Amino acid sequence: MGAAAERNLPRARPRRPRPVRRIVGTLLLLPALGFVLVLGLALVYSAVMPPSTLMLGRWLTLQPVSRDPVPLSGIAPALPLAVIASEDQRFCLDHGVDFGAIREVVEDEDSPSRGASTLAMQTVKNVFLWPGRSYIRKAVEIPLALALDTLWGKRRMMEIYLNVAEWGDGIYGAQAASRHWFGKDASRLTRGEAALLAAVLPNPILRSAGRPSPGVRRRAARIQAMMGQVEGLTACLRR
Repeated sequence: MGAAAERNLPRARPRRPRPVRRIVGTLLLLPALGFVLVLGLALVYSAVMPPSTLMLGRWLTLQPVSRDPVPLSGIAPALPLAVIASEDQRFCLDHGVDFGAIREVVEDEDSPSRGASTLAMQTVKNVFLWPGRSYIRKAVEIPLALALDTLWGKRRMMEIYLNVAEWGDGIYGAQAASRHWFGKDASRLTRGEAALLAAVLPNPILRSAGRPSPGVRRRAARIQAMMGQVEGLTACLRR
């Protein structure tokens, strides 16, 4: 075929990407972009104390927030010990996720709502995600907990957790909670007071550390007893 004939042949039009492919590509890209954004914020939060999503929600709706961030060194050692005893006894041993506990929850059909959240997972939820239970949130929470446990380290993870945890209506962080409920700085908390604060964490709106119900007192007594048993498992919090 001559050159002139080749020039007269119709040119093939470039294939345009199908709308479905574009949509699928966008849907796959959004989680990756979100993960990168969260990791960028996590780098900032390595040095700056973050707010929690609940705090942001209160600010946006013009509700009061009480919080006074303090370093871990400004919090009595009894409080992180009480939180580890009550919430995550393997805190210094795991890498942000307790896969054994998660496996037990998945296999336990009779108690599907029983939690397996580590302190790292709770911190990730408080700072980056939304409240409530869902498999979607867990699917995001687990890889973030693994990543941030490595990025922040145990001391910083505990420091952030104790500064964003909710201890009453609009009361966030150990310092605000200690002053509100006990009239003292968090650095002066006793073991009994720390156990009371840890005892109300599952539901700090309905439970009070300053005016504890008999149930909260019993739970605090159990936590205080466990504190002596897990004291040797907190080496990751020491400098």
